[in-house]
Amino acid sequence: MSTTGSTPGSTARDLPGAPFLVAARGGRPARLPVWFMRQAGRSLPEYRALREGVPMLKACFDPEMLAEITIQPVRRHGVDAAILFSDIVVPLYAAGVDIDIVPGKGPVAAAPVRSADDVTALPRLEPGQVEQVAQGVRLLVERLGETPLIGFAGAPFTLASYLIEGGPSRTFEHTKALMHSEPRLWHELAGRLAEIALNFLRAQLDAGVDAVQLFDSWAGALSPREYREFVLPHSAAVLGGVADYGVPRIHFGVGTGELLPAMREAGADVVGVDWRIPLDEAVRRLTAEGQAPPAVQGNLDPALLHASWPVIEAEVRRIAEEGRAAAGHVFNLGHGVPPGTDPDVLTRVVDLVHRLEP
Repeated sequence: MSTTGSTPGSTARDLPGAPFLVAARGGRPARLPVWFMRQAGRSLPEYRALREGVPMLKACFDPEMLAEITIQPVRRHGVDAAILFSDIVVPLYAAGVDIDIVPGKGPVAAAPVRSADDVTALPRLEPGQVEQVAQGVRLLVERLGETPLIGFAGAPFTLASYLIEGGPSRTFEHTKALMHSEPRLWHELAGRLAEIALNFLRAQLDAGVDAVQLFDSWAGALSPREYREFVLPHSAAVLGGVADYGVPRIHFGVGTGELLPAMREAGADVVGVDWRIPLDEAVRRLTAEGQAPPAVQGNLDPALLHASWPVIEAEVRRIAEEGRAAAGHVFNLGHGVPPGTDPDVLTRVVDLVHRLEP
């Protein structure tokens, strides 16, 4: 797979004591680290005020705005890592794909990609097309101090699903039909999207992010056999393509309990786990005979952020205990922060996690 951009090499900061990085590398940090997916977003009043009247994609390409939004949850909650404010379709949009984020719906492609001509017409991503994102990363590296910054990209399957379906889907019927009916075309499309995702991650790494997360949000719609045949090679190409940077690589999807071993094989240093299975069971599934346990991330059910505090506290303590089965544990949700979450609850969760034994 061809790529553009600079030769890989470690550009991350030296943050040897950062709890997030210690845990992500399979160590025992001084405290249990925590961050939240979608922590920079609609649950924060300061985010809503800043974003008022500004379309999502415009915000993602405004270096000052994306830097400020990324820092907001660090400032408010005291989380142990920031994740770059962006969206999985940003590199597609930057490359010239006609795709937009429709409020209340999500990513919508102007024309579905379902033929050989459609795939051939997909543009490639050049580093200069995401320079504004890289500028935002450089601002963050200056401003975050000892807090690590996570870069991210959407995985090839999830990107492909949006392009093939034309938008969000519950059944992925067009995606699965193309996969099985035209496997050669599927692999060409997935390969092109892997190249785009890889180049987007490399741009972030060259600008200084300290870790990366590959989101395969909808891979849980697949069987293990489908995942291994149609998805694993392309996710592995992305994660393997950034291995030389020497930063932790996180791989996450929703509903992927049956896919966890294959997701680790794709090249993950840390496997994100949703709320559907306990972390100790996830570690068992992830640890093949003769292997050391992996590092894991997760996995509080986001819906429980609306429960009473005694319920939340009990769940946080249970998850922290189960996470000790892993080589390292990064506390997180099992998916993103719901928009209606009370920010004070998140701050309280962070305080509790930091008091627990790692």
